[in-house]
Amino acid sequence: MSDHTSRRAFLAGAGAVGALAAVAPSLLTGPASAAAAAVKVYVAGDSTASTYGKSAAPRTGWGQALPVFFTSGVTVVNHAKSGASSKSFVDSGLLTPILNAITAGDLLLISFGHNDEKAEDPARYTIPATTYKTYLSRFVDGARAKGATPVLVTPVERRRFDSAGVAQSSHGAYPGAMKELAAARQVPCIDLTALSLVLWNKLGVNDTRKCFLFLAAGQSPNYPDGIEDNTHFRAHGAIEVARLVATQLKNQGLRPGGDFQRLTSNVADSLIVWP
Repeated sequence: MSDHTSRRAFLAGAGAVGALAAVAPSLLTGPASAAAAAVKVYVAGDSTASTYGKSAAPRTGWGQALPVFFTSGVTVVNHAKSGASSKSFVDSGLLTPILNAITAGDLLLISFGHNDEKAEDPARYTIPATTYKTYLSRFVDGARAKGATPVLVTPVERRRFDSAGVAQSSHGAYPGAMKELAAARQVPCIDLTALSLVLWNKLGVNDTRKCFLFLAAGQSPNYPDGIEDNTHFRAHGAIEVARLVATQLKNQGLRPGGDFQRLTSNVADSLIVWP
């Protein structure tokens, strides 16, 4: 099946899907649906998207927070792995269980970059113009072979501000390379790099601390000495990044509008559960 035919077939089928259900590990957002066909949204990514347990709370990945924006018939299956690059995810066999389980009509969100950038680690490093695109294509081809829709998601920005308080980009050529691949292969793409940079600039130096894992000594038993982490999120930040992703899924018509909730409302951090 060609890339174009695969994309057209998914969009034709999407409108026929009824009420849907959204669940992530240990997190339910509504009652189970009696829909005849349920859709799953798989997430393949790195530590910025991972699901964290109680021992790491309040650290939270955006994939862990994504279910709060779906109604009760879409299931979020988060396979994001801390430390993973597009290369190491494939080479270590982590893509295989996704492709074994994913079915026609499902979505696969593919978001790597943070660890692909690590030139000092050959097990993870990829070159934007070549090997990065090659490994991302493995996800795209695998999803399409199962009748699912791949969605490329450029890496979320780190918290980096210059002396004037302007948020700075940190991913070099990787976001552009992913967007080039998306255009060449006609893959839906969410430019989370650009969207998150706009958000960090809107919030500014101080308020972004509420999104990232900044904790004072004694504030959390899991981080008794405190922590200042400009890459990973706590619940509030993960929720806001997940909101960006979910809004784009709706705006790009990748799921019907009725599948979503809370996209424009305040979301309490208490909706996040650490399994």
